[in-house]
Amino acid sequence: MPEKTRKTAVLFDVDDTLYDQTVPFKEAYAKYFGAEPAVPADVIYPVTRKYSDRVYSRAMAGEITMEEMYIYRVQKAFEEFDISITDKEALDFQKIYADRQRHIHMSPLMEEILSFCSEKAELGIITNGSSAHQWNKVKSLQAERWIPHGNIFVSADVGAEKPERKIFDCAKQAMGLEDTEIWFVGDAYALDVVGALNAGWNAVWMNRRRRQRPEDAGRTGPGRVVCVETEEELDGFIRELLGGCPERRKK
Repeated sequence: MPEKTRKTAVLFDVDDTLYDQTVPFKEAYAKYFGAEPAVPADVIYPVTRKYSDRVYSRAMAGEITMEEMYIYRVQKAFEEFDISITDKEALDFQKIYADRQRHIHMSPLMEEILSFCSEKAELGIITNGSSAHQWNKVKSLQAERWIPHGNIFVSADVGAEKPERKIFDCAKQAMGLEDTEIWFVGDAYALDVVGALNAGWNAVWMNRRRRQRPEDAGRTGPGRVVCVETEEELDGFIRELLGGCPERRKK
């Protein structure tokens, strides 16, 4: 008898993976700080992410409030440029940013990638964050056009967050992915890539910001890691992985 073909599953992170996270940030930044701010949005954005990453886990654990996290990341980012931002200014900016995040959308190419994947693999989402906030993003992105509701896992709902193995195992069990080749696509190396590898999965690092690859600290799994820097590169890899035409389909 011929050997049974092994199933493939592809799961995605949300922020800076299914959509470009700088888009709503730049829109909010321009609205609040004006068309010619003291520090350009492209410059300040990665600095805010750096400080956000430092306290995100504390916020999720309830050690600090979400408002305290928002204030911290904005104030510390501007401090690097010798600019003082008040608590109120930080929170006012956050309100506009949160509003723009309710109007996020995928690019046409990312929609095409998901459509292609849905015909050839099991699809899912694993995302860190508060339940309401992340589900609002999923709805704004209209991700359930391709990904079943039951295949979407938010850390606050699961009670574990990436890179903890528990959230990956929860997804694998709920989706019935035993004896399946699983790939996880995410932008945060320490959370998405290392977390997926430690769960026994393979990983695609969606490195939109062209960050230098960090050391694989804490990695225990033997899975493959593929780095892509653009949605075009992701599209090419996915088509190769799932046996489709290596060239994008023409519309």
